[in-house]
Amino acid sequence: MSDLTKLTIAAARDGLAKGDFSSRELTAAHITAMAASKPLNAYITETPEQAVDAATASDARRAKGEAGKLEGIPLAIKDLFCTKGVLTTAASHILDGFTPHYESTVTAKLWDAGAVMLGKVNLDEFAMGSSNETSFYGNVVNPWRRDGDDSALVPGGSSGGSASAVASFSAMGATGTDTGGSIRQPAAFTGIVGMKPTYGRCSRWGVVAFASSLDQPGPMARTVRDTAIMLESMAGFDAKDSTSVNMPVPNFEGALTGDIKGLRIGIPKEYRIDGLSDEIDALWQQGIDWLKEAGAEIVEISLPHTKYALPAYYIIAPAEASSNLARYDGVRFGLRVEGKDLNDMYASTRAEGFGAEVKRRLLIGTYALSAGYYDAYYLKAQKVRARIAEDFKQAYLNVDAILTPTAPSAAFGFGEKGDDPLEMYLNDVFTVPASLAGLPGISVPAGLSKEGLPLGLQLLGKPFDEETVFRVGGVLEEAAGFTATPTDWWRG
Repeated sequence: MSDLTKLTIAAARDGLAKGDFSSRELTAAHITAMAASKPLNAYITETPEQAVDAATASDARRAKGEAGKLEGIPLAIKDLFCTKGVLTTAASHILDGFTPHYESTVTAKLWDAGAVMLGKVNLDEFAMGSSNETSFYGNVVNPWRRDGDDSALVPGGSSGGSASAVASFSAMGATGTDTGGSIRQPAAFTGIVGMKPTYGRCSRWGVVAFASSLDQPGPMARTVRDTAIMLESMAGFDAKDSTSVNMPVPNFEGALTGDIKGLRIGIPKEYRIDGLSDEIDALWQQGIDWLKEAGAEIVEISLPHTKYALPAYYIIAPAEASSNLARYDGVRFGLRVEGKDLNDMYASTRAEGFGAEVKRRLLIGTYALSAGYYDAYYLKAQKVRARIAEDFKQAYLNVDAILTPTAPSAAFGFGEKGDDPLEMYLNDVFTVPASLAGLPGISVPAGLSKEGLPLGLQLLGKPFDEETVFRVGGVLEEAAGFTATPTDWWRG
């Protein structure tokens, strides 16, 4: 039997249906791969016994003709999703020992579809970061290496553990969350596909909050088809989430027709930023050529407020974080550091429990919301956000989707940008605008850098038009023909 971990979700689904192998066999192969991938530090909590039990139950359901859409498929879950009876940390010291008594809506939907949980994967603390260097549980390592260079590279963030697990074949797919690019950018850095749905498409209930008006769960996998299969099970209305939109869930996999003739693809001139590397620009042009050859019409568009997106995001997101993270005070759950009185206990717990990046963003957010500064910063940022959303709305009167680079560079080394928060924040320059507008977007691996590292192209769609994003993404994926994989150096 060939290596079961190298199968796509779609291929594994078909193999399970034909009886070529069982979910127990598929899961066992991934448990072995998960154990071998420890040098990547992708997992915070491994749940092999639970996975075997779930796979056994899955095989029994299949034998009775009760297979779900993800029946028997082993997945990794970002440790931001609450999982009943399983440690949930958000990669923060302050949530030490937190074991939820409930299941997030998204993970509950995955289990209802028959999926198997391999474990909880690492991330930037509270999803605050672009490199997975802020986790209390240590850095996640990218399975890719530069040609001729063994130095460790970041996997991107915040969903770096999800990306590293999928790229290293220790999970068939993974959940991620995207606040300003945290699914799409790590997907680009690790040579996989990451899909950020429209805000409100997937429930946020049971997902540890960073910025409530931006956070959106989504799938990460090795192909566009696999992310479409996953999203169909993850999405849907949830009465427990006031931001969840009551709309039917389309057949996302069925959108992959391979035909984009007549579609109009927008190319925003403002994304040709100063300092854009020649290889990213060349890849973008290659993507344009591929879509043109497939029958799409290329249209130059303008998104004039793009340059204000990053500063607006880095006021809005920290402001919402300062409110959301106020609940972590040592009283109800997680870490508690005793003090001489209640206020001292609050201060000591938060000082020890939060990492440097989280503290930085909480200070920025609290400052932006404080008396005298709310109008000058937070309110103004929200007005800019409305302008950015209007730019996209106007553009979509003339185009069906938008093509851009996913990130301004390939993966970089640990510590290369850690001392310069502004340089780190610039990693999100191409992903943040769509997050502010709540739009769906996908990152598709499209080529290799001159150093042999994966590079991604991003497709953005109209609100709740994930079908067109998948449709164009499938054509882009086929044209790119990206089959490169990292060497198995971590296996020793």
